[in-house]
Amino acid sequence: MEEKLDITFDKDKDGVATITLNRPEKLNAFTHDMIGKWIGFLAEAADDPAVKVIVLTGSGRGFCAGADMDEISQRREASDGLARKNFLWRHVLKIALMLERMDKPVIAAINGMARGAGCDMALTCDIRIAAESASFAWSYIKLNIIAGNGGTYYLPRIVGMDRALELFWTGRTVTAQEAERIGLVTRVVPDAQLQAAVHELARQIAAQPQDAVQFYRRAAYQGGTQTLYSHLDMVSSHIAVLGSTRENRSRVEAFRESRRDAKSPQKL
Repeated sequence: MEEKLDITFDKDKDGVATITLNRPEKLNAFTHDMIGKWIGFLAEAADDPAVKVIVLTGSGRGFCAGADMDEISQRREASDGLARKNFLWRHVLKIALMLERMDKPVIAAINGMARGAGCDMALTCDIRIAAESASFAWSYIKLNIIAGNGGTYYLPRIVGMDRALELFWTGRTVTAQEAERIGLVTRVVPDAQLQAAVHELARQIAAQPQDAVQFYRRAAYQGGTQTLYSHLDMVSSHIAVLGSTRENRSRVEAFRESRRDAKSPQKL
């Protein structure tokens, strides 16, 4: 009997790589072992020129319920505070740090409930498409801890400080519809259409010139920490570099050719 994998990695011919959390019986709560594989899959996708876009999703009715609480309890009994911090820094938090530096677009296909660190993981993605049945809750407060995987960094930037603090302090559940209204997710689609909608978007992005896609990602994120002067200085360099590529020249020539064809008189 073939062993069931708790996290899987697939690539298709269009350049879309999909990482699927595959513990549906635990609502895809992640373990230490899963985190190691997750990091390895991200590194593989980052280094593979055939991969243009990365999709993160879950199996079953949950996107991700956060960390496996049974495993956390066992680790707490066998370690002190410094050991737990080092574990987080060297393992779980590595995913957020890798995605910050990832040049390739990352889309979360949120197929069901997300809780705690599962919500944080969704926020580290560039685009979030949610199924109608999806829901979110930063439930850390109920355990007297705080969001530890980038939630306190990303959520205020995405929905605003006041909304973020309200969600952190109450731990209440946010429906997919509210999540779309407050900008927490990019779009909500019917459950049955989620994977098709996400992969269609991924294919559209994968079909674009990848140098420009990657430079857009860098410019958009770096702009959040730059002055306008330094940002425009950087962007002008990006434009000059991209404008000197063979890809740019061929596309400009094709555009000009299409314009000439449109202006030429119709042949009888």
